[in-house]
Amino acid sequence: MTVSQFKTPSGTSRYIAIEGPIGVGKTALARRLADSLSGDLVLEELDENPFLERFYRDGKSAALPAQMFFLFARARQIEEMRQPDLFSNVKISDYLFTRDRLFAELNLDAEELKLYDQIAANLAVEAPVPDLVIYLQASVDALMQRLARRNSVCDRYVERGYLERLTDAYARFFHNYDDGPLLIVNASQIDPVSNDADYEQLFQQIERTTGGRHFFNPVSAALA
Repeated sequence: MTVSQFKTPSGTSRYIAIEGPIGVGKTALARRLADSLSGDLVLEELDENPFLERFYRDGKSAALPAQMFFLFARARQIEEMRQPDLFSNVKISDYLFTRDRLFAELNLDAEELKLYDQIAANLAVEAPVPDLVIYLQASVDALMQRLARRNSVCDRYVERGYLERLTDAYARFFHNYDDGPLLIVNASQIDPVSNDADYEQLFQQIERTTGGRHFFNPVSAALA
């Protein structure tokens, strides 16, 4: 597939966002997809957030600064994406800006959420709507196993109860999502990052998805 096939009718470059809970493989898939499309990566600045490890280790005490760091970082990235560039490539992101409040609702108390909303409103970020959102779903068991294999500093502190609440929040968010084309991928038993056959099936589905809501349940997952 050529990059030109990922153009909108107006000729502007496509913007593809990959979403899903912690450990589902968003960033790794974004990297592989960007490589296939010679696209530009827009990644969450996880390693740059000085509050993230403390949030996963201690919980609520660092929730607000961790959330605000991400809000400001994502707002800056979105503004950079909105700069006109007639020769820009396809952009592949490992997050969707409008789901930022999902984490705010999950992690902040009522007063902190009120402050978050006030600051977010003052930022007045006009996030571009992706031409395609890829929502990676996986069971909590699968997520826990993947986090254990990754064994990063932050991942070791992620508790099962938090993942359960997070996956439920994602399910509710995308149940109501209607901003644009949505591809929901059953990623519990496939590995589109390391398994070429899984990736090729998903890549072909991405190429076919131009509008509406679609579900991708690959053969390998069905037979597992």
